[in-house]
Amino acid sequence: MAVAASSSGHYYDVFINFRGEDTRKIFVGHLYRALEQKAIHTFIDSEELRKGNDLSKLLKAIDDSRLLIVVFSENYASSTWCLKEIVKILECMDAQNQIVVPVFYQVDPSGIRKLKGSYAEAFAKHEDDSNANKEEVHGWKTTLTRATNLSGWDSRDYN
Repeated sequence: MAVAASSSGHYYDVFINFRGEDTRKIFVGHLYRALEQKAIHTFIDSEELRKGNDLSKLLKAIDDSRLLIVVFSENYASSTWCLKEIVKILECMDAQNQIVVPVFYQVDPSGIRKLKGSYAEAFAKHEDDSNANKEEVHGWKTTLTRATNLSGWDSRDYN
């Protein structure tokens, strides 16, 4: 299944978008290994990539992937990187018909949609940030609502 630059122009089969501190060593790490064991070429960011605050490699990997998995977790919305990535992911879904699969890792999809709990707290901080672009923050909210309305998996259903 994994092909270096397939005829569709995609280099990766799967891109995984996630909040590292919440899920890297547990759910996402296991998912990544399982996909790689099945020879599914998967992009997962590394801590090294996060140094220097350059999103360009991540955004290019999103463009270059067939399937985009978004792992929503407790602290997902506290990461501006995650929020910028989800905007790009939905842009690719719209423009390139890439498949997006949300996974709700121990969070309630409606709580994300309605910005409750940790999501409300994260957006309050984003809005209070004097350096924040208010239009961008509003766009993140809209994007989260769209993404959580997509069909996906809720980990709480499998406990």
